[in-house]
Amino acid sequence: MEPYTTSLFSLVAFDLEDWDMAGLFITFEGIDFCGKTTQARRLVSYLKRKGYNVLLVREPGGDRIAEKIRRILLSKKNSEMTDLTELLLYEAARSQLTERTILPALEEGKVVVCDRYSDSTLAYQGYGRGLDKKMIKHLNSVSTSGLSPDLTILLDVPVKTSQERGKKEKRKKDRLEKEGGQFHQRIREGFKVIARQNRRRIKVIDGTGNIDNTWLKVRRVVDYFLSKSDSP
Repeated sequence: MEPYTTSLFSLVAFDLEDWDMAGLFITFEGIDFCGKTTQARRLVSYLKRKGYNVLLVREPGGDRIAEKIRRILLSKKNSEMTDLTELLLYEAARSQLTERTILPALEEGKVVVCDRYSDSTLAYQGYGRGLDKKMIKHLNSVSTSGLSPDLTILLDVPVKTSQERGKKEKRKKDRLEKEGGQFHQRIREGFKVIARQNRRRIKVIDGTGNIDNTWLKVRRVVDYFLSKSDSP
């Protein structure tokens, strides 16, 4: 792949210093069927009971235009989509969601919980598809306007566990979920590398247990994070 032009991409980013960030941004990551969506919803309910103003969003999606991009990305009818097109569509959806929904919510002091964010793109399109990771990191920086989660919870499960859970799902699998086991193994290993490189932000939780046991681990991590965030 030919080198990208940094100056071109830098033109579309804006400075996060223009935003007064008073809220908190928490993301959930992991391979398909790791349980992150269930745990994200539980966390939102838990935080609301504690009195926090919480917004739950998902990627790709979370915004009217981003949801349209999601349907294109995940439709099995689009099997001829190239890897680079896939990457750019994810980045476009993220840019829309971040600028229109996430940043304004953080400015209002809300806790934003996001089901997937930029780490997924690096794991799926970088490690899974084999696209240039340096390019993806730069595109992630542009599409997020430089925003990084305050806390990321990575639910780790073996690919075999993911596949077994997927078979129990009544809904049909989307375009990426239908990819083979080697693809998802590369993604899992990619998430592990990303976590090792971002130890302060990313907390890895074993997601092989039942929903309640996993939730206890998630809650402990979040409670500790909140206690630190509330400290003077």
